[in-house]
Amino acid sequence: MTTRRDFLRLLGTTAAAGAFGNFARAGTGTGYASKRPPPGKRRFTSAAVERELARVQARIGDPKLAWMFGNCYPNTLDTTVELGTLEGKPDTFVITGDIEAMWLRDSSAQVAPYLPLAKQDRALQRLFHGLIRRQARCIRIDPYANAFLPDPHAQPLSWARQDQTDMKPGVGERKWEIDSLCWPIRLAHGYWQATGDVAPFDDDWRAAMLLVVNTFREQQRKHDRGPYHFQRTTDRPTETLALEGYGHPSRPNGMIHSMFRPSDDACVYPLFVPANLFAVVSLRQLAAMSRALHHDAGFADDCTALADEVALATRRDGRLQEADGDYWAYEIDGYGNRLFMDDANAPGLLSLPYLGCCAADDPLYRRTRERAWSGHNPYFFRGTAAEGIGGPHEGLRMIWPMAITMRALTSRDPAEIRQCLRWLRDTDAGTGFMHEAFDQDDPAHFTRAWFAWANSLFGELIVKLADTQPALLRAP
Repeated sequence: MTTRRDFLRLLGTTAAAGAFGNFARAGTGTGYASKRPPPGKRRFTSAAVERELARVQARIGDPKLAWMFGNCYPNTLDTTVELGTLEGKPDTFVITGDIEAMWLRDSSAQVAPYLPLAKQDRALQRLFHGLIRRQARCIRIDPYANAFLPDPHAQPLSWARQDQTDMKPGVGERKWEIDSLCWPIRLAHGYWQATGDVAPFDDDWRAAMLLVVNTFREQQRKHDRGPYHFQRTTDRPTETLALEGYGHPSRPNGMIHSMFRPSDDACVYPLFVPANLFAVVSLRQLAAMSRALHHDAGFADDCTALADEVALATRRDGRLQEADGDYWAYEIDGYGNRLFMDDANAPGLLSLPYLGCCAADDPLYRRTRERAWSGHNPYFFRGTAAEGIGGPHEGLRMIWPMAITMRALTSRDPAEIRQCLRWLRDTDAGTGFMHEAFDQDDPAHFTRAWFAWANSLFGELIVKLADTQPALLRAP
């Protein structure tokens, strides 16, 4: 049976030529030809993004790095955005790249680098209005789904059509992941903070947020297993759930259960620590918005109470005690069993400060970070091309550029950041884009030639460095 992973592998390196080979050959002035679509074929254009691209690109001393930034930073807007109108209001659908579906997580992360520019660009504001509304609509369809389709009457994604779960019309895939509900809150809060605009946060959005909180409470599983179950006929254990689709046993402790990780792989233990820490941040952001925008003290108090309960349980039970100190676990089961690893996708242990879960210099995080970027993590790989974190999704030896980018985003060490930039620059296999994963010794062996989230995250890193450590871009 074809799965999402099989589909992506079919694309392979040939997809780079197919997807980008006919793009415009406008030069960057450095001998590298732009891989962007010609202006007339771009899905969306923002004057503010174009100005920012030019500003930052001019600060990059390395010609190849400047070329890659020029390709990656606008990639989401160039290739994945579909604007429209739904029920008389703006509507924005954002595909992941090489899959014609919208993941709540990916779509939020893909547009995040443009949030600081939204206040000065009406076109961007309309894009965010539409996406915030579309995500709220998706959550109201099914808060347990991770991916949605542009056509509400379309068949689910090919690998999900025989799944044994409560599939709803318009759902592409129904893997329950805590972060699928956190990322839209992060996007909404970020947009509100950046612009002060309250237009997207209407009664439909509020109804979706009520579903978010109710779903989190259901998945605390204090009294029963809750309504969610999922099984798939597959030869990959990470694509299905044990025990009639409810996942491995757990002892309820106040944390929220997650059946899948942000990689879309099944959890080993259902109390997934990074996602619970992310949920705490999201609930506090939702409480702040509820108080300020809707003057709904009751709902805000409910969000805060749940955040406090999850935070207490996670900090109490979600750590490993070792002779040299304590560390965050990756997953636990409530019975005392703990798994230590990390996965390149966010939320993960490496990405905790990026998501606002802690400060980058927090001692517990620093110890965990060092351990995750080492042989203590079974999905940390070191080869002749680079070193970094991967995950079960693409298997052993496969490093994810997102992990390298996240290491740089969570670092203040110039030498560490400079090394990350060099790895990112030198492992693109000549394509000018980030990929999902590449072989530790052979970057020409990679997955997903068109993966917009990885491109956006790389662009976000370069913009941050241009503003905070520009010397690193002048001579990486």
